[in-house]
Amino acid sequence: MKKFFVLLMVSILTVSLVACKNNENENNSKSEFKAGTYEGTAKGYGGDIIATVILSNEKIKEVKVVGDKETEGIGSVAIDILPEQIVEKQSVKVDAVASATVTSNAIIEAVTKALESAGVDVESLVPIQTENIDKEEKTVNVDVVIVGAGGAGMTAAIELKNAGINVIIIEKMAMVGGNTIKATGGMNASETRVQEKLGIEDSNETFIEDTMVGGYNVNNRQLVTVMAENSAEAIDWLDSIGAPLPEVSFSGGATNKRIHRPEGGAGVGAYLVEKFTDNLEALDIEVMLNTKATEILTDNGRAIGIKAESTNTNYTINAKAVIIATGGFGANEELYTKYKPELKGYVSTNTPGATGDGIVMAEMIGANLVDIDQIQVHPTVEQTTSIMITESVRGGGAILVNQEGKRFVDELLTRDVVSDAVIAQEGSYSYIIFDQLLRDNLSAIEKYVENNITEQGETIEELAGKINMDPKILAETLKTWNEAVASQNDAEFKRTTGMDNNISVGPYYAIKIAPGVHYTMGGVEINTKSEVISTKGVAIPGLFAAGEVTGGIHGANRIGGNAVAEIVVFGRVAAASAIEYIKK
Repeated sequence: MKKFFVLLMVSILTVSLVACKNNENENNSKSEFKAGTYEGTAKGYGGDIIATVILSNEKIKEVKVVGDKETEGIGSVAIDILPEQIVEKQSVKVDAVASATVTSNAIIEAVTKALESAGVDVESLVPIQTENIDKEEKTVNVDVVIVGAGGAGMTAAIELKNAGINVIIIEKMAMVGGNTIKATGGMNASETRVQEKLGIEDSNETFIEDTMVGGYNVNNRQLVTVMAENSAEAIDWLDSIGAPLPEVSFSGGATNKRIHRPEGGAGVGAYLVEKFTDNLEALDIEVMLNTKATEILTDNGRAIGIKAESTNTNYTINAKAVIIATGGFGANEELYTKYKPELKGYVSTNTPGATGDGIVMAEMIGANLVDIDQIQVHPTVEQTTSIMITESVRGGGAILVNQEGKRFVDELLTRDVVSDAVIAQEGSYSYIIFDQLLRDNLSAIEKYVENNITEQGETIEELAGKINMDPKILAETLKTWNEAVASQNDAEFKRTTGMDNNISVGPYYAIKIAPGVHYTMGGVEINTKSEVISTKGVAIPGLFAAGEVTGGIHGANRIGGNAVAEIVVFGRVAAASAIEYIKK
């Protein structure tokens, strides 16, 4: 465990994308500019980034950036932050916003082009150095402090504040959302009103068994039971806070249609983060961004708060209870390759903040870790952008083909099985194939089109030509698949789910994919009340945890849709348990 701690502490250090030159103390006050307004454009994550730069004769007066297609809560944060920093530094040599590097780099490029159009030698603009100041020491007193502003942390905060509890959230990143914002497919839930309305038969027992089988029975059945039996109520709760999930589809490893998603098939993560954020604002819940928790404070074995730090302040936050919701360590290559060396070089779908901080802090005060070596790869990740192609694409009827144009697996088996099947193909990649009907019914696909990771053909033969595939073979593969859908009998690979629609409505689309590191199933041990369990097998008083920071729920493999179920269900459980604890 000591090695685990050392590796995490080393890898948590952030590296700036653009470093200022050493020992440069010049400032730009002596620079001469040509006063006026100048514009530059660069390609961002979702579309064009347009920067308008206003210069006086002596300095950069103002920078305005427009990027309407950048992801809300990720790219939009960079658009809010970087222009002000460029003006403050009088230089484009500023740090990219973590989680929004594509947008950040596009902003820097667009501003650079604007400055160059004004005849400015951009390389000569040395960043103005701010003086080092002693950090202020500050003490904050609350009922509950939550570490991590992802889905689980925000869920818990909303529940606590609605119960009249004074709560604060600490978040080391510049934005809320964590890995939740990247979730695309939906939330698994059983015996829901939505399923009943749509005529879908399902049961908590089937949900439990699917999860146990998907996790190879390594899972803690008691935790899985809590997730399943509280999932329908969690869907109702989301509806009550203005975040309904009215559509249901298949996900890999599920017997029945169970994955609930927003209307139109939008990515569930960004949707929920937006709705959670609206609730935080409406409830006036304080979120301290750019503030990193460093230590859980204890007294006689009880958790009584945390230490945290921001750029200018060291905080002591005293609390009656602490909830850890910091996520996993899927962005920590040094750590996950310690347990899975074969994952070295894999892209990761995780946000940069997923480095395992909460696991470190909990372990330091005696928390037990479970399933820490269980790390999941997602089978359908576009490798140049690390964009994960949601399971709902396959659940809606898409197929996977290799470079020969042939199917090679039941596309909706568990993620580990499909990933292994992709890796086994020549080149260790494949293509996901779908049509216009699926695009029309799943708005999450628009992000893939906007990011230029799709190939498109009016006919399947035209599409085959664009991806260097034999058109006759691909056409025959689709013909066989469409016949399987018509007869509801996939003789080749025995697929039984996600067969409501065939692939026959042009244009046709393809995305080249391969597996990427996606989720860490292991973490701190909890019980059914979200209490953190010590290495001695007892609950640590006052310490609770929810979300990917915990272990035990998913076993050796997480099935799609269970991450969102976990954060909502156990976020609420952690809040209820914290309320019960502090009222004793």
